[in-house]
Amino acid sequence: MNKIRIAGKMFSAEEILAVQHEVFFDQSPFHQRLLLFLREWFSPGKTIRLQTSGSTGLPKQITVRKEQMVQSALMTCDFFQLKENEKALLCLPLDYIAGKMMVVRAICTGMDLFPVTPSGHPLAETTDKFDFAAMVPLQVYNALQSPEEKQQFSQIKRVIIGGGAIDPQLEEALKELPNALYSTYGMTETVSHIALRKINGEDASSYYFPLPGVSLKLSEEQTLIIHAPHVANETVVTNDIAEIRSDGTFRILGRKDNVIDTGGIKVQAELVEKILRPFINGNFAITAVPHPRLGEAVVLLIEPINNPAILKREIEQLLPRYQRPFHILVVESIPQTGSGKTDRTAAKKLAIKKVSLPDSM
Repeated sequence: MNKIRIAGKMFSAEEILAVQHEVFFDQSPFHQRLLLFLREWFSPGKTIRLQTSGSTGLPKQITVRKEQMVQSALMTCDFFQLKENEKALLCLPLDYIAGKMMVVRAICTGMDLFPVTPSGHPLAETTDKFDFAAMVPLQVYNALQSPEEKQQFSQIKRVIIGGGAIDPQLEEALKELPNALYSTYGMTETVSHIALRKINGEDASSYYFPLPGVSLKLSEEQTLIIHAPHVANETVVTNDIAEIRSDGTFRILGRKDNVIDTGGIKVQAELVEKILRPFINGNFAITAVPHPRLGEAVVLLIEPINNPAILKREIEQLLPRYQRPFHILVVESIPQTGSGKTDRTAAKKLAIKKVSLPDSM
């Protein structure tokens, strides 16, 4: 594991450490960032500094052993039977664990790594056919909007999709594709994913199965606790509320942060959104505002719609009383994070600001 093949050319660790930035195989910023990571990887140090995304708390930097990253890579490579000289697409940023682990997997297996500058349409930048790729839901969604990109995506033999929840409509569209598509569950603290869920095919499931060496349990608050000593420095207590079945498979119900305590009943914002999603065109979010009697009141933030009265009637039929929005607030746009997820903190602040205004429904 002291060499890497990149776009058909083999580089030894010695060459990577000796080469100057200006003579690397490509002058693009992304390729230069890849060189920097490879120099760090092949250096004598035994650890790597990683930036977390905030899945288990505030974003922070953590230190992991390179051996832990190797063990994580081998878990994935063994499961997917990744082999030497197979083509792997690298189209994720190298600032975070997902991109770094694609590089480590290539080093561990001898796969041929093809770097493509991360964007919303990475498949538009290459005509190569790949055996393995890791992508985020937005990249996958965008690929399905173009016949050419959809065809190319469907020819990638194995694809892991992570970094965010897969929208039910996107998941339904993926079920018709012939290649092997998996949703991943993991975080920086576990050095990439520790569980997988098949999206399409006969073995498709709504439950994740943990990879070998991973054990799971629930806290008193029903949040997932991960014990994976070969990849994590310590037991990881997540903010993800989960359900674990007797066979060890599990599904994520939502985040502890997004539980609304209304009238003594706990409402999971993500669950309500999942129920409403097929009936609402456009962006929306479930949040809460303080309420003197209920403690918190459920709020639906929604971008402008044509028939608000029809929506109210549908909600009354779809949701039990305790889940129904106490306020339906029309907003210009739903606050989002840089990665395209709903900004829950900003959404709640917006709801609190607007709840007393007369444009609520």
